[in-house]
Amino acid sequence: MYVTGSWSLAEASEFLRATRVPVRLSYHTPDGNLWMLSLWYAWVDADDSDTASASDAESPPELRCATSADADVVEYLRHDPAVAFEISTNDPPYRGVRGRGTVTIEPDVDKALLRSLFDRYLGGTDNDLAGMLLDPDREEVKLRIAPDRVHSWDFSDRMADVSTADGE
Repeated sequence: MYVTGSWSLAEASEFLRATRVPVRLSYHTPDGNLWMLSLWYAWVDADDSDTASASDAESPPELRCATSADADVVEYLRHDPAVAFEISTNDPPYRGVRGRGTVTIEPDVDKALLRSLFDRYLGGTDNDLAGMLLDPDREEVKLRIAPDRVHSWDFSDRMADVSTADGE
């Protein structure tokens, strides 16, 4: 993986594990047009003991997303697995990670990834959305994004005097 920008891979990994905004994922449709969607993600690397398995210790870092098996994005990514992505803060000072990579699609057995994403983003599955998405009749897949290029930026220094949206 080629890493550039403000942070080392370890610093970018720390940001990706801590940040709770969706990944913006860009890809090609089968007719060659670009499209984008936002998905919840987990960053998995050897340091992420919460979601990494023993086999992940030997694997390069990756983004993992869950979606319905019959979602259009699944068809599109099966046609062309190349993606670009961005995870960035929405309020100043702006900082984040962007990159590109390749997606592999596999079943999300027992919706394990989806359940972990509910824990990460909403603190659990005790909500109507979880009830709908975790329905036993709904088939879920895991999108594993293996980055080949990662670039980080952090405008904290140059935006030190800019207040955030909540007036701080």
